[in-house]
Order: sequence, then structure tokens, then C-alpha cells
Amino acid sequence: MTGLAASGRAGRAPVALPPDDLTQVELVWIEKQIEHWIRFGREVREQVLDRRRRLLFFPPGSIFALVRWAANEHGTVLSRLDIVRAVGSGETCQTIPTVTPGGDILLRVDGWPKVERALQLIDAIEAIDIDPVEASPDHWRHVHNRLTAGETPRAYTVARHRAFLLARRIGA
Repeated sequence: MTGLAASGRAGRAPVALPPDDLTQVELVWIEKQIEHWIRFGREVREQVLDRRRRLLFFPPGSIFALVRWAANEHGTVLSRLDIVRAVGSGETCQTIPTVTPGGDILLRVDGWPKVERALQLIDAIEAIDIDPVEASPDHWRHVHNRLTAGETPRAYTVARHRAFLLARRIGA
């Protein structure tokens, strides 16, 4: 995918679409104001725009976690975690601020208590020596649904992961 896409907002410059069918994520770091970072994911390319901004590029089908935080003089105004599957050219997707063209949202939580809980669940997966990138997308959907409902998600276990890998191998 190449070319330019209109931003749709008056006064903003057009945003370049990511090359080679890659999903582009803009990360911003302005201390104590805006912080965007990748909690996990395997980017294939990075482009530094300036000392506060950089772009990461993810191939179709890859999964990454994007954390966004913002504050003003009154305190935190945004805490959000999205776990996203990068989409390929022509795939339908949901829009996500700072992600071009968007992605398949597997998990979205808002508010620090839910973001913190989701980060703890990611830590728990890493604690059993599984890369969260490799975890079942259905697990992230399950976590999203349970946290949205105010319930406790089931733990992701080595046995669940093995079952997911076997099912993926046979195409189920």
C-alpha cells in the first residue's frame, strides 16, 4: 500500500500510508503529557521522526500491544491499552488513534485499573515463558470480554497454549 491518505481534518497534513502492506504505529513521548509505547510486539522496521516521535511497522497478522497515556494540568486524562492484530491490504479493520490503517482489536481497556490488570495478565504470560505475541488471539478476546464485564479472566496456561499451537498447526 503506497501513496497518501487524507487525514480528514482541516489543517492537518496528509498522512503517508505505510509501505509494503505494513501497519504503522506512531509512538510519542512528551514527558508528563503524552506517552505511547509498545508493551509487546515484533516490529519489522522503525523510523525515527524526531526526538519525541517514531514510527514502528508491523507485518499483517502480527500482534502487538499499544499503551497510550495522556495527562494535563489536572492529572491523567487517558489510560488505554489495545492489543491489536495488524491487518493486510483490503482487510476490514477498526480505527485506532496513531495506528495506520487500523487493526483488528483483540482487546481494548480504558482507565488505569483495567490497564494495570491487563498489564499484569501480560506479565503472567511472560512468567510462564510464553511470548505474549504468540498467545492465542482468542485469549485476548476472552480477557477483553471478562474485564469489560468486571469479571476475572481465566489464566493463560502452558496447556492452553499448547492446544492453541496444535489447533493452528492442523488449521482448525
